[in-house]
Parts: sequence; C-alpha cells; structure tokens
Amino acid sequence: MKILVVENEIYLAQSISSKLTDIGYNCEIATTLKEAIKDEKFDVVLVSTNISGQNFYPIIEYYKDNSIVILMISYISNDTVSKPLKAGAKDYILKPFMIEELIRKIEHYLSYENLKRENDSLKQYINYTFEHIFIEINYQQQLPLMIVSNSQKIADYFAINYAKKNNLIFQYSSFKSQNYMSKIDSLKYKSMLYLTDFYYLKPNEKEICLNMAKKKNVIISTMEDDMQTIIPKLEIKMLNTVFDNGDVLEIDDYIRFIIMNYQDRYPDTELSKKLGISRKSLWEKRKKYGIAKTK
Repeated sequence: MKILVVENEIYLAQSISSKLTDIGYNCEIATTLKEAIKDEKFDVVLVSTNISGQNFYPIIEYYKDNSIVILMISYISNDTVSKPLKAGAKDYILKPFMIEELIRKIEHYLSYENLKRENDSLKQYINYTFEHIFIEINYQQQLPLMIVSNSQKIADYFAINYAKKNNLIFQYSSFKSQNYMSKIDSLKYKSMLYLTDFYYLKPNEKEICLNMAKKKNVIISTMEDDMQTIIPKLEIKMLNTVFDNGDVLEIDDYIRFIIMNYQDRYPDTELSKKLGISRKSLWEKRKKYGIAKTK
C-alpha cells in the first residue's frame, strides 16, 4: 500500500514515513505543493495543514477522488478542519500524535473504502440479476413470512427488496447449511433472515423451524403449494416460468420443481421416464421433498 506524506518539517515527515515503512507500508515524502502533485496513485495521502505559506487545498482536490486524504493539524479551527473536510478530506489527526492512532485511522478508512467498493459491486450484480423483473408486491406485510413461488428468483427479489424497503439488515442462509437454526435463534434487532431450500428439511424439522421463526424477522421461500404453516403465507406466482430469465437450477431443485408442477399432468410411469429415474426413485424423491402425491 502506498502512502504520500506531505509535510514541510522534514524530520517529522521522515519519522512518520519510517514508522509506517516498518509495518509494511510503502511511503513517499513531499515537502512542497509542487512535490506533492504527482502523476502517481496513492492509497493514502497525509497532508500537513501548516505547509509554510502554501495552500494545501490543491492537494486535497487532486487526490480526494482516488485516495484517502487525512489532515495532520496543529490546532482545531474552521480553517484547519471544517473547510478542508468539506473540500474532500476524510479525517484529521491532531499533532503531536501516536503512530498507532494514525495507523488505526488509516486501516479504518481503507476497510471502509473496500467495503464500499464491494457493496457497490454487489448492488450492480443484484440490479443486473433482477433487471427484467417487474412485479407489484406489498412490502408492508409483517414478518415472519412464508413465500410460496414457482420461481426462486422471484422469491429472492421479494426478500432482498423487503429488507431494503423496510430498512432491515439482510442476512441469508440455506436449510442445507448446518447452522441455520443458530442463525434464526441469534437474529438481531433490525435484521432480517432469508432462508431457502425449505424442501430439504424433514417434516419434523420443518415444524421445529417454523416454531423458532414465528416471532422472528424471517422470510422462508418454498415451492410447495400445499405447505401447511403456522406463519403467514404469501403466494407469488409467475406464469409460464420454469426457468425464468435464464435461471439454472441444481439437479435436486429441478427434479423437485418438475414433480410438484407436473405430477397432476402425467402418471408416475411417464413422469419418472421423463425425469430419467425409476418409479421407486420417484416415490423416494417425493418422500425426501415432503411432496404429497396428488390424487
């Protein structure tokens, strides 16, 4: 990581640079405005506000978009703190300071910027994933909630947007994971847990899960139309959508979907043939997924 130290007191600049270099940072020193404006990229720029007779604002303006600018000040005033922060600096540190305090600030802002970039990337991916979905849904419904949908993407769309519109922290887990029960039990205030793959649970496990979830901010998605539940249910159906907008299902999800949606259209002999499995395997799949055979 590259750091630029802009400080006209050369001994102080060298001391800061040396201590940061000792812990692995790559540091450069500039003692004038001209030296500070470089055609280089820096992760962090440390700027002294008392550069002799020089205006430090061009440094802030030059680096603020791509670097973390931290002011090194001798005293607090409108000119040394408030105005530079409005101009684009991220923070300030009061001289004299312990190097550990400076390192904490640097690491804090680097972590923040990394999280911000990651969050922006995830938002772009989510927007791309759901860009063709246009449905009107009531997001004022109280949790917990069971979403019954023939499209996993639609259920995902609802859960993500519910958290966003109700200002809840979105958390996710699958019933295939080993820790879903602890996630339900430890769910914090102003957080929401979205759970998928409900079919994976055995009937007694489903009952236990629903009892745990009935007083929590939980959304559970399922494709089982006839699912009996003690929590409110919301059905969101999409017409003519086995794999809407390019969805690719896992083999288990595909088989479960076909059984649930086509068992009333084909006899077991033909349905098992279309799936490439035996009638016995079809019976075992129904038992595994908790799907009742239609009469």
